[in-house]
Order: sequence, then C-alpha cells, then structure tokens
Amino acid sequence: MSLSRRGLLAGTGTLAAGPARAAHHRPQRVRTGFDRLAADGYRALAGRKVGMVTNPTGVTADVRHIVDVMHADPRVNLVAVFGPEHGFRGTAQAGGSEGRHDDPATGLPVYDTYGVSGQALAAVFTASGVDTVVFDIQDVGARFYTYIWTLYDCMAAAALSGKRFVVLDRPNPVTGRAASGPVLDRAFATFVGREPIAQAHGMTVGELARLFDAEFLGGRVRVETVRMAGWRRGGFFDSTGLPWVPPSPNMPTPDTALVYAGTCLFEGTNLSEGRGTTRPFELLGAEGIDARWAAAAGALDLPGVRLREAYFTPTFSKFQGRTVGGVQLHVHDRESYDAVRTGIALLVTAKKVWSGFAWRPDHWIDKLTGSAAVRTLIDAGADTDEVVGAWQSGLAAFRATRARYLLYR
Repeated sequence: MSLSRRGLLAGTGTLAAGPARAAHHRPQRVRTGFDRLAADGYRALAGRKVGMVTNPTGVTADVRHIVDVMHADPRVNLVAVFGPEHGFRGTAQAGGSEGRHDDPATGLPVYDTYGVSGQALAAVFTASGVDTVVFDIQDVGARFYTYIWTLYDCMAAAALSGKRFVVLDRPNPVTGRAASGPVLDRAFATFVGREPIAQAHGMTVGELARLFDAEFLGGRVRVETVRMAGWRRGGFFDSTGLPWVPPSPNMPTPDTALVYAGTCLFEGTNLSEGRGTTRPFELLGAEGIDARWAAAAGALDLPGVRLREAYFTPTFSKFQGRTVGGVQLHVHDRESYDAVRTGIALLVTAKKVWSGFAWRPDHWIDKLTGSAAVRTLIDAGADTDEVVGAWQSGLAAFRATRARYLLYR
C-alpha cells in the first residue's frame, strides 16, 4: 500500500488501517502516527533535518525505540533529540531530567527541554541545526502531566525559530470520550497547566496540538499531525494492542493512568500519593489515618470503584520508611468510574475524618486544580457535589471548544 504525505497529515483524509501486525502474539489494532509515518517511507520528512521530542514511550509495536529505528534508516536525516522531564531514556525521577549529553546508543546530541521555554527553547532548536521538530510521547490524559506542556512549549519555540512542527499521534489511554474536572484559570498557570483546559482533557496529543495552535498560539505553528489508524474514542489502552511503556517512573501501568487525574491531587496535601510503592496513585495515606477514611469514602458509593482500607510503607518520597494507613482504589467498572470526582470525594472525606489533614503550604493544590476554588470550598465544608458543581459552567465551555479539534470518532 502506498501512503502519501497528504493522506498522513491531519485534516487531509483518512486511510484504512491496512494489515495488522502481531505484537507479543496480540493483534495490533491501533497503528500509531509513527507506524503510519514509517509505512510511508518517512516521505513526510524527506529532505528535512529532523529533531525528535520523545522519551521511552516512543516505541514501535515490537518495542524498538523510534529514535534507534530512524537513526538506522537512511531515509531519515535525524540530527538531534530533545528530552522532556525524566529524560529521553527515562533515567530521572519526578522533577528531574538528563541534561545535555550525547546518546550512547546512537551518538546523537540530546538537548534538555525540561524547564526551558520561549526564546531560550527556540535558541536550542536553532543551535541543534534542525528544520523540523517531531513530537512523539505517550500522554496519560491529565492536565498536570507535564508532557503536554512540553508539547506546547516546543510548538511555541518552533514558531519563534521558524521550524516546521509535526506530531505523531498516540492514544489517550483512559479514552477520549469526554473532558471532566475544573478548567485552569490562567492566573494559576505553571508547568503543570499553561492554558485553560480541563483537568482530564479527553484528547490525544495530536488533538491537543491543534487546539493549542488555534486557541492559544494564534495559529502561528500550523501544526501537522500524523493521525493514528484504528483508534476509537471509547477505547481504553488495553484495546489498542499496543505495548505499554511507563511514561514516567510513577506511571507503571494503564491502571495508574486510570486513577491519576483524580488522585494526583494528593500531591497538594500532606498525605502520600503512593510514590515509593508498587501502586502509586492507587494507594493514598498518612501516619495517623485508620479505617474511618475507607469507611467514609466507601459510604459515598462512588461509581466504578471500591475503596479498601490499606497500610503501606513508601520506600521514598513522603513517609519514606514509615508505615502509613489509608486506602487503595480498586476500579471494578471503568466505564462508570470518574477519576476527578473520586479524587475530590477522597479529599473531602480525608479532611473530615483525619484531624491531621493539611494542604501543602505552597498551595500546590491550586496549581493542580487550576484555581483556589477546590481548596477554599473544601475548607469551607463543601461536600463532593458542591465542589464538582462549581466548575460545571467552565467545563461546558471547554467541551464546546474541544469539540472543534477532535480527529477521531
């Protein structure tokens, strides 16, 4: 089958998925943007000096890294790699990166994008010698997961430096059915939320790139998206046939991604969000918490999830080496499960049953939720319905905007 650049790029047509390839004896039901780019002989990159923004999730269906594959292919002139938080090869923990270095496997120069934006990042692109920047990173669907803001910053820097920008799309692992949660207030913008999108955005990175360009970057990027084939909005990651590679050290499984948009809010409290355990973001707790929290949260009969009294000892991060009490989330019906509402319910009940509950002194919770509203409402004694109801008008407006940039049914 012959593919054309016109057919590959978003908005210019749809292609059939073509013959499926086996991956670990499972049918590959979804072909990523990279799969389709490679199947077309990289014609969309012909004659270009290419720089890849990627990390360990940039893999083929048989788990080869795309940088290794492209570097070995004479049809691609790959001249640089740009690493995000955690680094290109993924060796750094949260809040870290790998710095500027030469990749031992390929010899390619690797530039650090973490914490770099605007003209400074544009200067990095210029110094690297690339004329085309290509983004391929697996997202998890939450506003505060930093890779989508690496995407945003790289798009803005590409516009400033006159570089072409291409996104190779990958699935939203928790489906793309709908957006949920509060929409960011720009007054609270940080690297865990640059622009007003919902806490769980329900989009792919390719769709987000289109929205970012049109709504926030003035259409200056003219982003090109190589679409997936075979992905449907209602599909969870295990329906794709693709291999899961942890996008960051504390995102080990698709189950983690399923709860993350809600339970990451506990980063803004003095409770452990489960870092330092084998179930980060599924285990939550602190010293002094007992069975009352699981009982109070369980009494809410939250859709799709059961909450088990749990005790654990983190090996790093909060409460390192100390036994804490709390809850474990067991999602039994992901179709009805609402990650953001569940996270709010757990915050409300934790504050009610545990006298030691406190927000982080820097009010990090406001950066995660996108405003001071969630914190102030909970402090005022609001219940889950009141907190969730407070963001509905902003969410409705975002959903209307979002609909204009969706690429898949």
